Amino acid sequence: MPDRLLESARATERLGERLSRSLAPGCVLYLRGDLGAGKTTLARGLLRGLGHRGTVKSPTFTLVEPYSLDSWRLFHWDLYRLSDPEELEYLGLREQLDGEAVLLIEWPERGQGELPAADVEIALAYADGGRHCRLDAGSAKGHALLAGLHLSPD
Repeated sequence: MPDRLLESARATERLGERLSRSLAPGCVLYLRGDLGAGKTTLARGLLRGLGHRGTVKSPTFTLVEPYSLDSWRLFHWDLYRLSDPEELEYLGLREQLDGEAVLLIEWPERGQGELPAADVEIALAYADGGRHCRLDAGSAKGHALLAGLHLSPD
């Protein structure tokens, strides 16, 4: 998938909305990037694309925010404050790996060794007043998700 410049927070949300259109149950998405790079903004767009109309907040302090939508269960993880990857067992990650729930995981490197492999990795970085975005598929499900994107200019 070619790299892309997202010129605004709204463009980042629109990318999340587009991802939601191709999303399949059980997808695992890793969101990588520095603090403030747009990971939660992208998650907000994805959730809005799935029909969520409430607040989408960063789970920095709670570590995980669950969302139950009409036909979706989604768990938005932020592992920035995770002390030890083994804590994920006590936080209920295993129960979410049922092949139906979608997992959005920020700071996946902090859960290394305990997390499932990513279907898609999304890396966001500051660039030219906006955000540079790279999407990489890690599985057949991830390739199908990215193939379903229609990345026209914003």
